[in-house]
Amino acid sequence: MRFPFFSLRRIGAGVLAAAALLVAQMPAARAATEVRVGFIPVAGIGQLFVIDGEGWAREAGIELKLTQFESGPAMISALASGTLDAYYGGIGPILVSSARGIPVKAVAATAIEELALVGRGDIARLQNAASAEGFKAFVAAQGRPVKIATQPPGSVPDTVLRYWLQKVAKVDPKHYQIVPMGIEQTQQALLAGAVDVATVREPALTVVLDRDPGTKLLVRGGTMQTDQPGSVLALHGAFRERSPEAAVALLKLHVRATELLRKEPKRAAVHLHKGLGKGLTDLATFERALVSPASNYVSDPSRIKVPTGVMQDFQVELGVLKEVADLDKVFDEAFYRAALAK
Repeated sequence: MRFPFFSLRRIGAGVLAAAALLVAQMPAARAATEVRVGFIPVAGIGQLFVIDGEGWAREAGIELKLTQFESGPAMISALASGTLDAYYGGIGPILVSSARGIPVKAVAATAIEELALVGRGDIARLQNAASAEGFKAFVAAQGRPVKIATQPPGSVPDTVLRYWLQKVAKVDPKHYQIVPMGIEQTQQALLAGAVDVATVREPALTVVLDRDPGTKLLVRGGTMQTDQPGSVLALHGAFRERSPEAAVALLKLHVRATELLRKEPKRAAVHLHKGLGKGLTDLATFERALVSPASNYVSDPSRIKVPTGVMQDFQVELGVLKEVADLDKVFDEAFYRAALAK
């Protein structure tokens, strides 16, 4: 049977109209919320690499845009300029930013007692190296102060190091010289023998101890400062107000990632190896790093509030902070509680 040309045209038009009606009735696909995240390349912010590596962010309608920084203070500058929405780094710069009126709040913890003190060469061979007497003995033998590499003033590594030197070990300031540098440079300087001691976190701690038999773990994180606050997840005020649902979704994923890091370290190690290994460190190193005493993952921000107060008081004493910030303004636990509620 032959159909007139006009009939075919009418049939085609009807099909297109029906298809258009169906499309109009279908729910529109929700566009992903872009979250610009700055991070410090350390295992202590492992939650970020797990979230990204597992693909959970995409499933939750979040598109992560990751930018690496070598220090927290540098990342705070980017936050202040409005080029970042989220921050994965040390709590120290958040205290500084809060004091300066930058609308950034810590919404979750990531880890505690991350930082350790590692020595090499002559100081590592001293029996009492991790003490005022050990530093004094080094100076007497070498004729120079102990060179210590850490991150810039205002950062958590710098603050924790100075806290241990001044409050715990009570080392004579004449017996040490602090050399500020980036995280990767710190590890390289220690391995190259350019410094005697360095503050390191995982996976650098495991890497350094593996590569140089002349290195030695001098002080563990909990000894440098009890319940030492480490890295945090912080959010810019503009992002919290603009995308509160995305903020809660990110917190929910952060809590989920913390559980995976604690319960399935081998699975998590794959993602940290991809995010931090850069082809220079094998997967086995990350697997060992995630079960080392320096890997203590937490997410509850209230867990680090009191020790953060101790750190802040010390930063005021150092002159890094001009005044004590209200910790209730530094921390915002509402998003964490909302994430747990859901």
